Amino acid sequence: MLFWHSQPDHYWPTPAEHYQNPTSSVYRDSLQLPFLKQEDQAQSTPVFPAFQCVLCAPSSPAVKIHEETLTYLNQGQSYEIRMLSNWKGIGDIPESRRFLKTVARVIFHDRRLQYSEKQQLESWQLSHPGDRILDIDVPLSVGVIDPLVNPSTLNTIEFLWDPSKRTSVFIQVNCISTEFTQKKNGGEKGAPFRIQLDTFRGDSEGSFTEHLYSASCQVKVFKPKGADRKLKTDREKVEKRSALDREKYQTPCETTIMTECTPWPEIDTSRSPSSTPGLNSQNNFKMTPERICASPVCASDSSTECAGEGLSPSASILDTQQWLARNRFSNYCRTFSNFTGADLLKMTRKDLTQICGVADGIRLTHALKARSVRPRLTLYITTESPVKKATADSDQSGLYQEVYLEEVSAAELTNKLADLLSVPANHIQQISRSGPRGIHVVLSDTMVRNMADESCFTATLQKLQNQDGYHCILR
Repeated sequence: MLFWHSQPDHYWPTPAEHYQNPTSSVYRDSLQLPFLKQEDQAQSTPVFPAFQCVLCAPSSPAVKIHEETLTYLNQGQSYEIRMLSNWKGIGDIPESRRFLKTVARVIFHDRRLQYSEKQQLESWQLSHPGDRILDIDVPLSVGVIDPLVNPSTLNTIEFLWDPSKRTSVFIQVNCISTEFTQKKNGGEKGAPFRIQLDTFRGDSEGSFTEHLYSASCQVKVFKPKGADRKLKTDREKVEKRSALDREKYQTPCETTIMTECTPWPEIDTSRSPSSTPGLNSQNNFKMTPERICASPVCASDSSTECAGEGLSPSASILDTQQWLARNRFSNYCRTFSNFTGADLLKMTRKDLTQICGVADGIRLTHALKARSVRPRLTLYITTESPVKKATADSDQSGLYQEVYLEEVSAAELTNKLADLLSVPANHIQQISRSGPRGIHVVLSDTMVRNMADESCFTATLQKLQNQDGYHCILR
């Protein structure tokens, strides 16, 4: 069992241990020449960045010097990310508003997968119901306040932290790289991910909108113990090379320092990544850290129309928009803004999944072809007045009207009969069914539940004496 909280303070590195100067010749110490006065030379002091994030996982030794570091992770294993702060502006903030918000996410590194990120994540969700791509290990985390895991974003977590205190967040990546490749050739051919952290500062109103810092690193996720085997294989490959070739590779480190990057752009279904999000570029992205629900609830729950009805081919553009909103497809109202019912019904399942993603595309396909749900009980009833009964021929039958029951109760049947007979429901004081030997049996919930489906009845109204109500008899 790991008792992380009880570790002594000397295990926590100082900022100087992480903010090491590069080993490039540009930053080498100046030569101390004998003909120069040493006191005239400017003393260079290392400049520490305001923030830095360190992933406590070793980097791969098989990465060349001018390439980005690559770190291997095991699926479902908890990895520590240390949140280091040297921010000078913390002294100007009141202690009550000193917390910062950080949004951690797992995203694709390859641009090809970024174009279909939404579809890739929804497909993964269908094959892993109830699971998340990114999770936070709260018991191991230190200094993390109010961790938030949004069910609608499987690859994102949020948390608050105090930059003046020691903070470590432990994350778990539950997907593997090979799940997002067409050919399952093992972890080495899997799709690389990026772990990115965006940090925001809160204002006086409590909303975190001011961006402070973003950092990311490239990772590959293997099945349990697979990252350890891959790290060992890379080390052996590099050691077999000549000394000259080994100089072309980076020196592996026990931890991975996440490099500063641009903030993650605003989530938009029509976004086209002109540049790789998370990598350094000149693009300025607008940050909107609000939560986005993929399937909003229907705006009107009191709608009298059935949400499960299929779309009519004669539906106009306005009717189609209202149908999309009723069936919880409000996110795609703009996408189908010029579609009529006939236009939408002509689209195939493949077309809808390409536009709306796998999950919503399949759901929209089923909704378009939905049929009315069969009622639990169907009755056929004809009305008959006493005068008509006396004068009607015995071989003449009236016209029947259907009555559909969902709750299958006496109260529901009373309301249906009142509508059918054009009488207020509160005026029907009694309702009974004709029994053997001409007796009248009081209608109850048990009797309604035991009625045979598609039974036929004749409803007769009789005026009650000394009352304004009626007695309805079913024969």
